[in-house]
Amino acid sequence: MDIISTMTVLLNDMLFASVPAVGFAMVFNVPRKYLLYCALGGALGHGLRTLLLLTSLMPIEWATLAASTTVGMVGIYWSKKFHVPPKTFTVAAMIPMVPGVYVFKAIIVIVELNHGFTLELWQIFIENSIKATSIIAALAIGLAMPGLLFYRTRHIV
Repeated sequence: MDIISTMTVLLNDMLFASVPAVGFAMVFNVPRKYLLYCALGGALGHGLRTLLLLTSLMPIEWATLAASTTVGMVGIYWSKKFHVPPKTFTVAAMIPMVPGVYVFKAIIVIVELNHGFTLELWQIFIENSIKATSIIAALAIGLAMPGLLFYRTRHIV
């Protein structure tokens, strides 16, 4: 992929990822003056994940972990700047990275398994379920990691 098409895909991805981030921020009653930051967080997270997937051939689980940790770090910076909880920015920004396609494929296979069991269908179900679970775990760990690093009050050892 050349640089122009990569940048086009990346900007398009970031633009469309900011829309659900703002939508869910509105559902979560984020104050209007912080909606732009939620959009930027959603665009940053999904854009970074896409960039890692396109350029480094990193698996989606690890790219999601890196992107969600980055969004968590930026959310802590914004929370200190505006004196609000970090979850104000970060939770809505994580929504565009939720693995809906993998969950949907797993559910479709469950429906198909009702019509007859095959090993191929079972393999597709297991692969999609594990991938979706791993991505969700990466989102949760990435969201929690900055708080664990920066707000730790006791020593590790």
